[in-house]
Amino acid sequence: MTPITASSMATRRLRAFKRWMKSKGFEWSDALEFVDTPKEGIAVRALCELKEGDVVAKMPKEACLTIKTSGACGIIEDAGLEGLLGLAFAIMYERSLGGDSPWAGYLQLLSYQECLPLVWTLNEVNELLCGTELHQEVQEDKALMYEDWKESILPLLDLAPSKLNPNFFGIEQYFAARSLISSRSFEIDDYHGSGMVPLADLFNHKTGAEDVHFTATPSNYESDNGVDGNNSDESITDEEALAENYSIDVTDFDTAHDSDSESSSDIGGDPSMLEMIMIKDVSSGDEVFNTYGLLGNAALLHRYGFTEQDNLYDIVNIDLDLVLKWCSSLFSSRHGRTRVSLWRRLGYSACGIQNSEYFEISFDGEPQVELPILLYIMLLPDKAYHELDLSLSTAGNRHESSKTTLLYDKIFPNKSSNMSKKFLLTNKVCDALTSLADMRESLYGSESIEDDVEALERCSSVSEKKVYHSLVLRISERKILQKLRDYASQPERKLRRTTKKS
Repeated sequence: MTPITASSMATRRLRAFKRWMKSKGFEWSDALEFVDTPKEGIAVRALCELKEGDVVAKMPKEACLTIKTSGACGIIEDAGLEGLLGLAFAIMYERSLGGDSPWAGYLQLLSYQECLPLVWTLNEVNELLCGTELHQEVQEDKALMYEDWKESILPLLDLAPSKLNPNFFGIEQYFAARSLISSRSFEIDDYHGSGMVPLADLFNHKTGAEDVHFTATPSNYESDNGVDGNNSDESITDEEALAENYSIDVTDFDTAHDSDSESSSDIGGDPSMLEMIMIKDVSSGDEVFNTYGLLGNAALLHRYGFTEQDNLYDIVNIDLDLVLKWCSSLFSSRHGRTRVSLWRRLGYSACGIQNSEYFEISFDGEPQVELPILLYIMLLPDKAYHELDLSLSTAGNRHESSKTTLLYDKIFPNKSSNMSKKFLLTNKVCDALTSLADMRESLYGSESIEDDVEALERCSSVSEKKVYHSLVLRISERKILQKLRDYASQPERKLRRTTKKS
């Protein structure tokens, strides 16, 4: 008897998926090859040259797994579950049906869960993500989603015990479903909302290298109905403990892939179908990539469970609280608060929201201009500060550009107010930037960046995914901090003005 190998299992599940797609009315080009390997998973390759504008796949909306199409639609709508919470319940419900689910042929192709930090244990999060941009964010995600499950899904098990098998609706199963949604779902249309789109989710991501584009048209339902637009028990204890420490408004992960909603007449498509359209030529034998956006490694790991080395979209954030901590090491707390107040009155602000403000450091180590301006104001002699404060008070309400001119007139008399001038980056400001880079890097712990690089070289991206991708993130962030130090040592460089996030 021939032993069943991982390779033969992969081939078998792909054949079953293709049979399922044919039975559901999916269409795909003969020029596409689906490759399934035990180590790297599924990829889509071109068997011959693909041309820009080619429609290479069509997916029926009714064959997508959504709240509206799931057999649990009635339960979900009666319970008032919406958005990604409702979609997660739909996935758990269809999984509970096993082979009787209309999506059995699709679900058997998916992993139980994607290797997102969301499904890591709390110990893994604290150990592997310490100091990174994701550490606190993942802790908050886990706490909030535990509360979602506890308040919205757990009660349903008592209300409909004959329909719901508790073994498929636990916290572990909920987190697994949410990991699939984060990494694989698409925005379909206003009627269906977000959903799992078989075939479309087989195309792998490559930053800045999109070959094929997912396109949706409005559903007929919209015009007819007037619709607008595997963890241990320890991890469950983790979520309970975290939930007690976070009281934040519930927010969902972003949908993995957003579609371009175009009218049927614009693309000549069937409103009941979704399409994958080539947006550039791809040579025979090459993999065909989708792109999930121009994302840095923190966002890629958070939403999709992987990273890319030398990612040009990486950034590091320096929290306003860290700046205030640096300031308090030189001056009084009152000094720091009054200087920040003046900085705000001049029309400046950081990224983020109140109590969670930060400054972005770009891939090349350049800080957004608001940070050096704040540092300069914090380092102003008392006399210059009071003169600027008095001038601003007498000036009253001004346009932001006028306030910027006022700042430069007071700080740099007889100099141009061009923000790119080097005068802002004094020796003291540059020393402050270096100190902030050191303080930010200390959050990673005692291991040096050289230690991290050596650990990455010994690590397997296949068998040690969590360690590998967390190391790539740590190293990419620490390299940016080193570039910030280099930037501070060359103050003649220009400052950039960063567009702040809402």
